[in-house]
Amino acid sequence: MPTCTAADGTVLAYHVVGEGPPLLCLPGGPMRASAYLGDLGGLAKWRRLVLLDLRGTGDSSVPADPASYRCDRQVADVEALRAHLGLDRVDLLAHSAGGDLALLYAARHPRRVRTLTLVTARARALGVDFSAEHRREVAALRTAEPWFEGARDAYGRIWDGSATDADFDTAAPFFYGRWDAAAQAHASSEVTQTSDEAAERYASPGAFDPATARAALAAWEGRVLVYAGELDSGPLPRVAARIAELLPGAELAVQPGAGHFPWLDDPDSFTRTVTAFLEERPDRS
Repeated sequence: MPTCTAADGTVLAYHVVGEGPPLLCLPGGPMRASAYLGDLGGLAKWRRLVLLDLRGTGDSSVPADPASYRCDRQVADVEALRAHLGLDRVDLLAHSAGGDLALLYAARHPRRVRTLTLVTARARALGVDFSAEHRREVAALRTAEPWFEGARDAYGRIWDGSATDADFDTAAPFFYGRWDAAAQAHASSEVTQTSDEAAERYASPGAFDPATARAALAAWEGRVLVYAGELDSGPLPRVAARIAELLPGAELAVQPGAGHFPWLDDPDSFTRTVTAFLEERPDRS
């Protein structure tokens, strides 16, 4: 298992899957071990996925200072990995809460990012967040699902802050476009792969300064793909469009029938769209 060392001495593990040009991948959760990304629906056939276990998760070490779990303080970890890999510029992919970390990295190190792929990603770093109303809006699209009645109340309790661990398990189908065996197995691993302490500190006060991040990225020339799922509430496709509007040169893709983990719902569609974006060569004339 390869590792690198962060500026504060924390040992960071990463996992390499596949062949081809490297694609540095940041997991969400927040603070879920990168194992849940798998091979990103077969994307590893075209790209060498470098999957970072964020500090305190997966095979990475627990830091001496728990305050270093805060999202903005982990930007230095991404930079340490880039330098360790010897890459002048990176293609960066981030999922869910990892989107905030990727955006802060691009804001602080814009010349180090060639492309940024935001997969059903958060953008609190830019001042865009999701609401309980967004969750209810998407839930209304799932009323015909056989699991809907049993999961509806539990889903509501998640967003009003009264959920139990059992509620999270019951509401899991809302996060997937298809609640099949693959989705159920994927969902069952979340608890063991997530650091609760790190997750609680990830977005703690001071982590985000949206005005500063937006200003830093306003003139950034890196290419961005904002990738949303039609059935995902975080972000809704129209909220993903707002995120794209804040990033010069960004393009939006919405995968039909997909939830929060689109590479599971339709691997072919996901890999086809992402590889086409990564392989595109912008016109420099």
